[in-house]
Amino acid sequence: MASITSLGIGANLPLDSLLANLTSAEKARLTPITKQQSANTARLTAYGTLKGALEKFQTANTTLNNADLFKSTTAKSSSTDLTVSTAAGAAAGKYTINVTQLAQAQSLTTNTLITSSTDALGDTSASERTITINQTSRKEPLVIKLGSDKTSLEGIRDAINEADGGVSASIVKVNDKKFQLVLTSAQTGTDNQMVVSVSGDAKLNGLIGFDGTSGGMDVLVHAKNAQLSVNNINIERQSNTITDAPQGVTLNLTKEVSNVTVTVEKSNDQSKAAIKGWVDAYNSLIDTFGSLTKYTAVDPGATEQNTSNGALLGDTVVRTIQTGLRAMFTQGDTGSSFKTMNEIGITSDGTTGKLKIDDTKLTKALDENASATRLLLVGDGKETGITTKLASTVKGYLADDGIIDTAKDSINSTLKKLTKQYLATNESIDATVARYKAQFTQLDSMMSKLNSTSSYITQQFTAMSKSS
Repeated sequence: MASITSLGIGANLPLDSLLANLTSAEKARLTPITKQQSANTARLTAYGTLKGALEKFQTANTTLNNADLFKSTTAKSSSTDLTVSTAAGAAAGKYTINVTQLAQAQSLTTNTLITSSTDALGDTSASERTITINQTSRKEPLVIKLGSDKTSLEGIRDAINEADGGVSASIVKVNDKKFQLVLTSAQTGTDNQMVVSVSGDAKLNGLIGFDGTSGGMDVLVHAKNAQLSVNNINIERQSNTITDAPQGVTLNLTKEVSNVTVTVEKSNDQSKAAIKGWVDAYNSLIDTFGSLTKYTAVDPGATEQNTSNGALLGDTVVRTIQTGLRAMFTQGDTGSSFKTMNEIGITSDGTTGKLKIDDTKLTKALDENASATRLLLVGDGKETGITTKLASTVKGYLADDGIIDTAKDSINSTLKKLTKQYLATNESIDATVARYKAQFTQLDSMMSKLNSTSSYITQQFTAMSKSS
């Protein structure tokens, strides 16, 4: 509230300072409220930090909660002309591969040279015509309707490309006055050979129709299947990407090659990386717990707690989550020969609660008994396994009606009440100060009048004394 510089002049009293002191004393009634507001806002922010740390751990837990990690393999090829990758479940072994033919996509071109790419080519008496392109691989043919204004090479090209039906069209400029239309299948293999027909316009059908062997178009590039042998087993596929020979291994054919060796080996790289990421995320969560519940002992004689204490010191939500997560570390699968994480090299520090990895012990567990390690950590992926149990537990904590959001809702409700309380108290203070000001103003005025009367009487007595 602004100071009243003129108050007290008439009474010759420090009413201005007195009113300022009384105002400060009244404003002190707001301090407990603002302290509560600050504390609750800090707790609300802390819950947001806690939720973020839990979500990061949930992500790492989801990554580890994947049985396929423990079936991972790596593959390498003896030739850069044949690249290879693997999926979970691929059998370890060596394969000799020969590629005698690459798959290729069919291309057709008009056998008549067209003198303009923009002139109409169809029967002008036909109001509408339909281009139909059949391919064995497609359940339904590609059907394109053309109006009379779309029968030029450019119109046909654009209509086919806009249909986006597995066939692309382009125009080749042979010279300044000769053009050809080229149709190319988007997919390789003989199942994608094209049969083209035009209904409703015999003239246009004569120009671009193709029954598979003859017509208005010629084969520019023949459709071919990939042909190869794997360990002397002859294989033919529609594509140059072979995903099932052998199963779980993907071969990418780029050239015809002979006697290329593909080696598939078991690999623990992905599972070890996921375990390390999981441990790191949990330890980061422990650091967050520690920061949010930090306690610093007060000095002797201190009247308040240390301001560096965590916003959630003594909070039951944090304790519930900490206890709940630790309890899940013993929830493996009863079918696993490993009963604790310590048996696979993951131990908990008794002082900090953080997890540590014995790399030698973990590597041995994965090399010698990956199945038991998987059962301990993942279980059946539905009800058993440490990460499966953790997934369900953390999901509950993070749910809209979970303990974190419930606590945040309670704080938000408290903050709303504190805001109302602050406004009501502030109004009360303003009213009280206004009353003080009115009383002081009245006092100032009255004292000013009394002082004037006193001065007048004094003057009169002085005059009377002089005349006597």
